[in-house]
Amino acid sequence: MKVAVVMGSDSDFPVIKKCIGILKKFGVDYEAYVISAHRTPAAAEEFAASAEEKGFGVIIAAAGKAAHLAGVLAAYTTLPVIGLPIKSSTMDGLDSLLSIVQMPKGVPVATVAIDGAENAGLLAVQILSLSDNALRKKLHVYKKEMADEVAEKNRLIKMEAEKL
Repeated sequence: MKVAVVMGSDSDFPVIKKCIGILKKFGVDYEAYVISAHRTPAAAEEFAASAEEKGFGVIIAAAGKAAHLAGVLAAYTTLPVIGLPIKSSTMDGLDSLLSIVQMPKGVPVATVAIDGAENAGLLAVQILSLSDNALRKKLHVYKKEMADEVAEKNRLIKMEAEKL
């Protein structure tokens, strides 16, 4: 299965690159789109309604300001939708976060941190790993590598602290 990475504007792409980097790291196929919930609502509906038959397993929806993209897509599909709020100039992304996280009953959207593109990618990988043992193994390796990095930083800080 592949991941759809949908952004409300091409201005979101610098943040989205980090998400795509995670998907590539895990060897997950993806397709990227610009679809506006407000300026191209018919395209958003058509995309979401046909996403499953196009082979997508998860949709990541990134948007700033009013940030209705994730909710609109979730309204037209049963696929998991991950909302990625993008920091905007207006309220530092708080408006985006609240627009995505405050979904009505029956239309769930998982939401990551403002500009939390890496976690959006990782959450998509984790969802896909439920039915993909190879992905699950890669996630275990990834977690171990993170733990090893922290252990090494701890060792180096202890050495520095002892010199004081």
